[in-house]
Amino acid sequence: MEKFEKLQQMLEGMKADIEKFYNKNVNSAGARLRKELNNMRKLANEIRKDIQQIRNQRKQEKQK
Repeated sequence: MEKFEKLQQMLEGMKADIEKFYNKNVNSAGARLRKELNNMRKLANEIRKDIQQIRNQRKQEKQK
């Protein structure tokens, strides 16, 4: 759950740069957004792996 919370915090932290890039035409905010989106992608991949691992553990426990 803490990884989901971190993902939400990352998204909240991006709001200012989203505003700057889309409404104020600040290109450097776009670079920061791309970097943060890449970090979010990595975190999301970690979450996907964790979910799969938990599912596999539960499946093995049911078979016992």
